[in-house]
Amino acid sequence: MKPLLLLVDLQKDFLGAAGLEPVAAEVVAKAARLLAGARERGVPVVHAVTSVDAAADDRMPHWKAADRWKCVPGTPGHAAPPELAPASGERVVAKRFFSAFDAPELDSVLAGSGADTLIIAGVHLHGCVRATVLDAYARRFSVVVAEDAVGSDDPLHAAVTRRYLDGRAARFAPVEELLAAISGGSDVPARIESVSEVAGVVGAARFAGRHWRALSSEKRQAPLWRMADLLGAAAERMARQIAADVGKPVTQGEGEVRRASTLVRNAASMPSNGLQACGPESQFRRVPLGVVAVVTPWNNPIAIPWGKIGPALALGNAVVWKPAPPAARLALLTLALAKEAGLPDGVLGLVTGDHRSAAALMSDPGVDAVSLSGSSLAGWAAQEICARRRIPLQAELGGNNAAVVWEGADLPRAAALVAHGAFAFAGQRCTANRRVIVAAGLFDAFLEQLAAATAALPWGDPLDPATQVGPLVSSAARDRVAALVARAAGNGARVLTPHAAAPTGPGAYHPPTIVVEPAPDSEIVQEESFGPVLCVERARDFEEALDLVNGVRQGLVGALFAGPGRWRERFEEAVRAGILKWDTSTADADAFAPFGGWKASGVGPPEHGPGNLEFYTRYQAIYGGA
Repeated sequence: MKPLLLLVDLQKDFLGAAGLEPVAAEVVAKAARLLAGARERGVPVVHAVTSVDAAADDRMPHWKAADRWKCVPGTPGHAAPPELAPASGERVVAKRFFSAFDAPELDSVLAGSGADTLIIAGVHLHGCVRATVLDAYARRFSVVVAEDAVGSDDPLHAAVTRRYLDGRAARFAPVEELLAAISGGSDVPARIESVSEVAGVVGAARFAGRHWRALSSEKRQAPLWRMADLLGAAAERMARQIAADVGKPVTQGEGEVRRASTLVRNAASMPSNGLQACGPESQFRRVPLGVVAVVTPWNNPIAIPWGKIGPALALGNAVVWKPAPPAARLALLTLALAKEAGLPDGVLGLVTGDHRSAAALMSDPGVDAVSLSGSSLAGWAAQEICARRRIPLQAELGGNNAAVVWEGADLPRAAALVAHGAFAFAGQRCTANRRVIVAAGLFDAFLEQLAAATAALPWGDPLDPATQVGPLVSSAARDRVAALVARAAGNGARVLTPHAAAPTGPGAYHPPTIVVEPAPDSEIVQEESFGPVLCVERARDFEEALDLVNGVRQGLVGALFAGPGRWRERFEEAVRAGILKWDTSTADADAFAPFGGWKASGVGPPEHGPGNLEFYTRYQAIYGGA
């Protein structure tokens, strides 16, 4: 492999696009890492930039129609961020339209370099990156896209683009894998997923599912009752494994396993759904979907999966489960329990691997529905696949949850609950308290109480039963959170870290961090940090507080601490979230209640409670035969 790094449109005008996913700072950080690594390894670099001649007004026609001016040389928006600025000797080619090959000199530059492989990073994946990849492919280059160093302000279109290009005109690989391949002088691994292996597991589930569906509900429920008992008995042992694999403190891990036991028991308790009358000649029933793909994250490796698997099985479906890689060992442990409980072979299958395995599973023609918990980008990929296949999707896609502390609140109690909700398990749960919005007259007093409550949280070894705040799941997660906090500080926010000393043992620790009065439109407010970070915002009146609660794209949980008054009624009227809470943190959820977000936090019916029947079965009308 003789690689060349081609950076496409990494200019401030494009990076500043509203709705860019991943956010600009993450794209820039990954692209900068790739650029630095390429330079260290002597890989030639070309910067392709869009350039508009203001005097000639040679803008693209759709820019003219929208009266849009961007990328004019000499303006700040035309330049790259400092981390991505061209170095001496690196070629910069100017283009006007989408593809980098619109620059007349690019072909000769590439020919002179002797490169046979183009590594491409940039924005937007669905537009200029896509056009560049296709043109490079037409010129017989081997093309690799740095999957974590590309972004798009049209993420659904980007998901379609990735599926179309990957394995056809390009391969996609993360930055660190690309750098390892360059260092070793080897080609980038194709990483083609074993579609036949996925198909085999799905086929087995489909075959076993026919017999499973024909069983009475009582016979399907029996192994679930036993599974609930086995989970409860194994809670302490499994909690230690959770702590070892993902860093969740054992006390919280044990609570998670017991919650999983309750969720399975709830599923086994669901009444059977028989025929119900409609009109004089018609009836209806709800029938199972078939084979359900369950795609789950690492942070709740037992409760989230079994909160999906239990009701899916109880209602007559077969399941194929794809856990996140850090949770694969835990998945095998629970599968062993399911076998011990008497679940028939094939009814619950397992597929391991990364996001490519998940995509292969969701795309398999034998899968009839998908239930997923994951990131926003995972949600876009699932929506694209399920929409293309026209199958049902249930997706929980995270939260950016706010608590409001208002007049009459018990400040010490509110501070203690918000601190625990923000920092327990290092903030690595979708319901964590990411933001707290405080009445202006209470702000200073609450902040003092919050800092004290945070400092009192035990921080350290997840195997210590006293620990509330453990490490992050990986050093990469810690570094991402640290960079996010550093950018917030650089933009003028005040940062507090109340703990005096860091733990001394192994682990990717980041201190519980309070970010005071960041701008409402700043990255740290708008994006889910998924780490031990809490933003504290000030509101002059209650309507401003409500606007701040709703001022993010997510809508999972909202909480209110307040005394007597109309506050609760107004909160219920205004807050756009799937879960509302009074006088407690946003964190945690009841195993019996529907669990699902609004806006960007969820797609499809909620999990648990009545959501189980709604998602895992479908209506069928029957006429005559009465």
